Amino acid sequence: MYRGKVIIAGVDTARLPVMKEEEKERLLLQVKSGTASEQRKAREALVKGNLRLVLSVVQRFSGRGENLDDLFQVGCIGLIKAIDHFDLNQSVRFSTYAVPMIIGEVRRFLRDYAPVRVSRSLKDLAYRAMQEKERLTRALGRDPTIIELSSSLGIPKSEVVLALESASAPVSIYEPVYSGDSGEPLCVMDQLSGGNSDADWIDEITIRDAIESLSRREKKILGLRFFEGRTQTEVSGVIGISQAQVSRLEKGALHKIQQSLKV
Repeated sequence: MYRGKVIIAGVDTARLPVMKEEEKERLLLQVKSGTASEQRKAREALVKGNLRLVLSVVQRFSGRGENLDDLFQVGCIGLIKAIDHFDLNQSVRFSTYAVPMIIGEVRRFLRDYAPVRVSRSLKDLAYRAMQEKERLTRALGRDPTIIELSSSLGIPKSEVVLALESASAPVSIYEPVYSGDSGEPLCVMDQLSGGNSDADWIDEITIRDAIESLSRREKKILGLRFFEGRTQTEVSGVIGISQAQVSRLEKGALHKIQQSLKV
């Protein structure tokens, strides 16, 4: 820490530039089709111009006891990979493509150096699952469900969930999530209810994972029915389908959740 600025990996983060989209497109074109010298200079310029993007990503992982310098450098590796693999023919902004690449690189680093050791076979499966998730995200234009990942990988969804969870870095209950005007940070522990047992938390996490596998319309129906307390007739008016269809979709969604909880 220095007066008026923060140095991470030798970089003054207060002076990080913000590169315009037009400039990114021009440099990316040079990386793909320029001479060797032009490619090298364009890549260097893109890295320097997107360091603020790397910083915004690694800040999400702060408070876990990891060295920010290390995370920042790992994030830069993800940025370089994004530059090298970005397809100019795809109608997507570079930052939209780069952020998941940077996050993936940081998560792989945290997985490999995590205090909880994971077997090599599970690490390999987690790596395959994350690669396939990135591929499906680009193809579908959204995050794939666990069921879609399971089908694409050809393995049971319980193994997919276990592999992805093994790649997630543990979060300390003392990790600050918000700092108010008083200067007192709000930690994860402050948001936990004192009356819940370990079994309650496990059940809640399991149910959330099961709901995540539902379609957008099924989630909408359950949200309107059980979180907003609306009748099936009211829901049918919001969704634009008949009350009988709402009833059928609601029962189907609840059945899917029940089946997921049995896995």
